[in-house]
Amino acid sequence: MTTPMDVPESSQHADPEAVAAGARNAAGRSLRQIAWRRFRKDKVGMAGGIVVLLLILVAVFAPLLTAWFGHPPNQFDQGLVDPLTGGVLKDPDDPSKGLDPWGGISAQHLLGVEPVNGRDLFSRIVYGARTSLLVATVATLVCVVIGTVLGILAGYFGGWVDTVISRTMDIFLAFPLLLFAIALVGVIPDGAFGLSGNNLRIGVLVFIIGFFNWPYIGRIVRGQTLTLKEREFVEASRSLGASSGHIVFREILPNLITPILVYSTLLIPTNILFEAALSFLGVGINPPMATWGGMLENALRFYTTSPHFVIIPGLAIFVTVLAFNLFGDGLRDAFDPRSSD
Repeated sequence: MTTPMDVPESSQHADPEAVAAGARNAAGRSLRQIAWRRFRKDKVGMAGGIVVLLLILVAVFAPLLTAWFGHPPNQFDQGLVDPLTGGVLKDPDDPSKGLDPWGGISAQHLLGVEPVNGRDLFSRIVYGARTSLLVATVATLVCVVIGTVLGILAGYFGGWVDTVISRTMDIFLAFPLLLFAIALVGVIPDGAFGLSGNNLRIGVLVFIIGFFNWPYIGRIVRGQTLTLKEREFVEASRSLGASSGHIVFREILPNLITPILVYSTLLIPTNILFEAALSFLGVGINPPMATWGGMLENALRFYTTSPHFVIIPGLAIFVTVLAFNLFGDGLRDAFDPRSSD
């Protein structure tokens, strides 16, 4: 039996109704509320999420941002560069002053200008963010849809269905994706499926990245489904005569949203790097469309005279990938039931 001496002094003077209300609130919090509370405490994950949000806003409002500064991404201004070396001039009105070591960074050109062509780097970085996020996000969506559907089918039905899908996953995982992408993108025609030019190339990149990366999330979903289908609430639904469709879509799939969301945030930066690698190798998005990988490929010729041309797109890729990884790690820790509240 508990005596007044066994109760802490602060609890003896607390309002019983307030204590009861606090207990109800703690017990009544949903998983999302608990995860959000954990995520807010993770300063690194929050910082990554803020940067990701800013990148999305930059990509969405790219035309507006470039209009404010008056420099379209493909506007050439060769009067800003030295016609002999291609470097950025310190003073375009007086070429004798030599090259600008800062690459033309000023109030008019926030990140400087591109060697040889004189295009504004800020505008091209902004539009490059739109290209990278578009390809990576849509490819991740394709990957998640295919991987989730096949993973659930393999995990829930088992038997020969699981065997066929699992062996298919093994085949796709052993596929030399980069070599296949280089070969396929390099030989696509100028027009197909009602698309042409870079629109066709973006569609092909989305298909390659999404279709050949689904086994990674497929394995995760399959493993989670194998565990969930043995849980009590699934057995209860099955005993009440629920159909397989009801169990999959109403019982199992809602419990897979969290791992799918977390893995998607970790998959997007991988897809960004893959698109940048293809553009760097010259088999991705064709110029003059702005891409970070394509900018790096062009910058290699000028790293001695215009180092800013290498540093700026490289930092854009680095910051974007790092932000998504930190954000994904934060979400994973927030939804981990073993984490402390």
